[in-house]
Amino acid sequence: MLFWHNQSEHLWPSPGELYPGPPSSLLREPLPLPYLKQEELPNIPSADPLGSVFQYVLCAATSPAVKQHEETLTYLNQGQSYEVQMLCNPKLGDAVQFPRLLKSVVRVVFHDRRLQYTEQQQLDGWRWSRPGDRILDIDVPLSVGVIESQVLPSQLNTVEFHWDPTKKTSLFLQVHCISTEFTPRKKGGEKGVPFRLQIDTFKFSDKELPPEHLHSASCLIKVFKPKGADRKLKTDREKVEKQPLHERDKYQVACENTIFMECSPWPEPIAGPLSPLALTSPHSCKLLSPERVCSSPPFTFNTLVGNTAEDLNPGASILETQQWLYGHRFSSYCRMLANFTGSDLLKLTRQDLIQICGAADGIRLFNTLRARPIRHRLTLYVAQEASRQENEISKNSDSGIYQEICLDELSALELMGKLAELLALPANQIHRLFHQGPGGILILLSDQVVQNLKDESYFVAVVKKVQNPEGYYLILT
Repeated sequence: MLFWHNQSEHLWPSPGELYPGPPSSLLREPLPLPYLKQEELPNIPSADPLGSVFQYVLCAATSPAVKQHEETLTYLNQGQSYEVQMLCNPKLGDAVQFPRLLKSVVRVVFHDRRLQYTEQQQLDGWRWSRPGDRILDIDVPLSVGVIESQVLPSQLNTVEFHWDPTKKTSLFLQVHCISTEFTPRKKGGEKGVPFRLQIDTFKFSDKELPPEHLHSASCLIKVFKPKGADRKLKTDREKVEKQPLHERDKYQVACENTIFMECSPWPEPIAGPLSPLALTSPHSCKLLSPERVCSSPPFTFNTLVGNTAEDLNPGASILETQQWLYGHRFSSYCRMLANFTGSDLLKLTRQDLIQICGAADGIRLFNTLRARPIRHRLTLYVAQEASRQENEISKNSDSGIYQEICLDELSALELMGKLAELLALPANQIHRLFHQGPGGILILLSDQVVQNLKDESYFVAVVKKVQNPEGYYLILT
């Protein structure tokens, strides 16, 4: 049974409450966080007040197998609800005059730089393989103080909610993707990629202005299949215990809770009207980490029209290469290939392109760069009857000037349209299309007859004018 407690007063937990349980040889004592107490440490310059107002705590133990001077790593079980305590120092909160409600945005993003390049492709692939599922979700029944939680269907890895900084707020999150789902070879959770769990907090501005950013913090996580995180934590603990005493000093002491570390805010889309290019390319989109800021050569939609030649010129400049990529439906990789000229792109091997763009788009880009010609299903050679008469060699069917007709649909209607274009006749006035068979008989050309024609056959087209209705018969001899 779930009990709802009416908390009229602000509950500011002490560090002891944040880290319950007896400390062990691998669990450190409660951290002395001065901004969680009503005190300050001497001889330490005070930081920016906004930077010390908020504190986010994930109620999950950190790994003891992380070396010193490295970021802590926390293991989570897939689909399990984990509490995140949203803490706000009331003393500093009054000083900055917060509004009653704040808005926080929680995201699960990639930590691996390689995956940051292909963020959208990775998320689209996950959506395709797990239809109807989400990467990140809020467990609303367990959460306390969460107001107006929002889950956008288009953003599988993002949730939003409002909360009152003067009251206790506990957010319960569920991560439904596992780290091995984004690795080329799935050999278990230990080889999985790490994720970054980031929280950005804003306050609402007046006059319909965008929300004002207040604070951002994140932590590093790995997600395992159910109960896999517990086994991995135990394995790491045993690994450290087997180390000699002098080697144990190289590892961090684990904590029973994970403190989010302050980080740069998540980059928001550039304000202002978007060009047609910005609607389909990642130039105006957010990257997975704030420090990933790349610049691309500026070009407008107008410069792209009419400049989509099939072959990429080896001497193409960076701008021309970007235009070629956009014109051939590779706009999602324009930022990634922002500094490539035509020569640079043509030097990439098939395996290089697959590694950069993924299997499907990598093969498509490789074939497009090599400009492989499309082989038509049926090729015929047709000459007009007049050409044959002018050469006066009626018995030699090779005597005329033959023109190529390529068919893809293998239908009589397609062939009739190509012949009408070749003979400069109105297509709607060609009533019948015949093929001269054995003994001079006329065979009506149907779809089945066209499909059985031998590839690279040659014919002479004879035009017969008829009345009632007025038009033409075409005979291929």
